[in-house]
Formats: sequence, structure tokens, C-alpha cells
Amino acid sequence: MLEFNIQAMSCNHCVKAITEAVHEVDPTAKVEADLATKRVQVQTEAARAAVVAALAEAGYAPAA
Repeated sequence: MLEFNIQAMSCNHCVKAITEAVHEVDPTAKVEADLATKRVQVQTEAARAAVVAALAEAGYAPAA
């Protein structure tokens, strides 16, 4: 399970874009987003670096 803090996530559109970005890396990934805490959990077999790169490309780079 990967967990990210994504400060740019502010609405359901953001959640959809983040989910789509993760699914580009792993179409079977399970994505759970909590807007209130700006936390995203991803259950995937993909490498963390690949998921981070996809999120950054979509404009939602995780906080360091």
C-alpha cells in the first residue's frame, strides 16, 4: 500500500484525475482519496516511483 499527501487535491475532479493517473500505471490499482486530509492510498503492484511520476505529470505531485 502506497500513501501520499497531495496538497493540490481540493475537489472531486482532482480525485478523478489522480485516480486516472494511477490507473495509467496500473489499471487494476485501488485508489482511495480523502479530501479532508489530502491523503491518497494506492493499492498497487507498480513501483512507487512510477506512481509518483504519473501523479506529478497529472499536476498532483505528492508532498515530500
